[in-house]
Amino acid sequence: MRTQTRSKQVAPRQPLFLKLTFGLAAAVVVLALSSNWWLAGIGWALVRDDGPVKADIAVVLGGDYKGSRILRAGELVRQGYVPAALISGPAGFYGQHECDLAIAFAERHGYPGDWFIPFPDNALSTRDEAAMILPVLHQRNVHRMLLVTSDYHSARAARIFRKTDRTLGGTIEIRMITSPDEHFRPGSWWRSRQGQKIAFDEWTKTVAAAIGL
Repeated sequence: MRTQTRSKQVAPRQPLFLKLTFGLAAAVVVLALSSNWWLAGIGWALVRDDGPVKADIAVVLGGDYKGSRILRAGELVRQGYVPAALISGPAGFYGQHECDLAIAFAERHGYPGDWFIPFPDNALSTRDEAAMILPVLHQRNVHRMLLVTSDYHSARAARIFRKTDRTLGGTIEIRMITSPDEHFRPGSWWRSRQGQKIAFDEWTKTVAAAIGL
């Protein structure tokens, strides 16, 4: 008796481009549904705040045109964390150094001027500030400092200052203290145009610093 062999029908293979299309569409859906989570992660990655502790001095970095940084430093002095705050003061503000304008601003907000140490400089970057300020702190035998800057700038500033301090022996403990910026919220920066600009600018500088630019 003969056994009849039925020919099996082979299903046509799904074209590769359809698989790629479905995969891409699924990825887009996942990204869209989780956007609040990963966008917030992009913002929070820029922030480092170690919290205040007793220290020898606070250092306020330049580049804040609203006064949030120096007012945060004034509070650190008022609360007894540091005896004084050194204020970095890049030049170029209508013939004045930023530190002089910042200290005058703090005085108008009720903080005594002798709480602040002006540090006029010609820094053009955070790296310049680190190179100019840290040797002076070593000369003053500073062992622990509170580095005050805007929240979006804090993680990059921490890396730059700690790297620079290592070249000088690495003897200063650097703790980051953040001040808020009215236009940047780490968990919702993408909801405003100014927040988007700040995040883009800071990430550009972060990448540039990472590759040595």
